[in-house]
Amino acid sequence: MKNIFIIGSKGIPSNYGGFETFVEKLTEYKKSEKIKYHVSCLSNNEEEFEHNGARCFNVKVPEVGAAKAVLYDIKALDNVYKYIQKNNIKESIVYILACRIGPFVSFYKKKFEKLGVPVFLNPDGHEWKRAKWNAFIRQYWKFSERLMIKNADLVVCDSMAIEDYIKNDYKIYFPKTTFIAYGATVKAPLKIDRNKFQEWLNKWNLRESEYYLIVGRFVPENNYELMIREFMSSKSSKQLVIVTNVEKNRFYDDLKNKTNFDSDNRIKFVGTIYDEDLLYQVRTNAFAYLHGHEVGGTNPSLLESLATTSLNLLLDVQFNKEVGGDAALYFGKKQNELSKVIELADELTLNELEIKEKLAKNRIKENYSWDKIVDKYENIFLGSDSK
Repeated sequence: MKNIFIIGSKGIPSNYGGFETFVEKLTEYKKSEKIKYHVSCLSNNEEEFEHNGARCFNVKVPEVGAAKAVLYDIKALDNVYKYIQKNNIKESIVYILACRIGPFVSFYKKKFEKLGVPVFLNPDGHEWKRAKWNAFIRQYWKFSERLMIKNADLVVCDSMAIEDYIKNDYKIYFPKTTFIAYGATVKAPLKIDRNKFQEWLNKWNLRESEYYLIVGRFVPENNYELMIREFMSSKSSKQLVIVTNVEKNRFYDDLKNKTNFDSDNRIKFVGTIYDEDLLYQVRTNAFAYLHGHEVGGTNPSLLESLATTSLNLLLDVQFNKEVGGDAALYFGKKQNELSKVIELADELTLNELEIKEKLAKNRIKENYSWDKIVDKYENIFLGSDSK
């Protein structure tokens, strides 16, 4: 039995978040009886429970501000080390998600080496580029990333562009890498409540296929200002629906002051949607999806959109083009570029829209299905990956 200890996500069952959904699907779609997953979960207690056949262990962390995530990973590693020792586990791997604990990882790497336990890493995207961090924290992320790459036995990249970056920027360490994408699913939820969706449409005064959609974290590097400004300057008669968290958000107030989006009745901030059935219907019935993410990795929201929304308009950066290929339309950051693409999209025929939708769903099925992603992970966990 190969025991895989996963730390770095907030845990499962997942409510929201890329890493949380990844761990949920990795355990849900598990095929091999030779694998047992152990998943750390951020909690206010230290209980254990089973979910999707995985052993989930809660890690209690005090409220220490920005350092909480770092402390959580460290406490989780301590927990894993003690568990392996106590139970004399011989076949195991520690899989760390994100590069938060670089200054401490060498200490733990040596401890796990003595137990014969390799340490795998998923570096995620370019966290050190995120605008929400101040200069000191960005420097920490970059420094931490370097130390994490240096000490990892295998770096699993969810984007080919990230893999190239790791190989080039950290070639001094000769990092061993492999590419396994994030996943998505094309199939609909088991139950679709049309009444629930219709109530949502009525609440926001919307009509099916008459709105553009944005879903994602409300942070500057996702280019909300660009997309809102360009939509406002377009001649589109459709609405722009923004599904995101804006409660007590300074960025929201700044954006309103800069763009005066509240003067355009086409712009609708509708808050977050955690109901899987409702969000699926909101995506499926949108006219098009706008994606402005530019900070690295295979973005989960983009994959979900390709799997569900007929037309996708993506910011023209390497990460998005890797995922979208010829199944999407692309826009740059210069003034009027996106507004022109929006007006072009509005004029597409039904046949042209159907072609784009088919291309998008085929990309998900061929390259990003959870079934295939889990196969690849189980291969490397069981040691049958040749790379």
